[in-house]
Amino acid sequence: MIRESMIMKIHYATALGSVALVVIHVLFRLTQNFHDSLKFDNVITNYSLLPYSILLELILILISIHGFNGLRVILLELNQGQKYETIITYGCLASMIALITYGSRTILMTSMGMI
Repeated sequence: MIRESMIMKIHYATALGSVALVVIHVLFRLTQNFHDSLKFDNVITNYSLLPYSILLELILILISIHGFNGLRVILLELNQGQKYETIITYGCLASMIALITYGSRTILMTSMGMI
């Protein structure tokens, strides 16, 4: 098992990385006015840009890791016990993998023009 101190370092690093990437995302969004950025054709065009798709993928991964680790910490504070901790840890890990897989599928399909 990974030590809890290492898990918290990962939690802090994903928070900092997420903030930096979301700032880049918001700055990219400022190149269009808000109304135009929500139009279907513009959204699909944005996804077809490889750097933007990579940015979205990295945001998805970092925020998923950060969010599910935060949920794990909250749930572990509610109850103690080795079996409970194992269930929560693997449940959060499985949920995180499922979310990243589904989100990555969506980004990939949209960037390839399959939607």
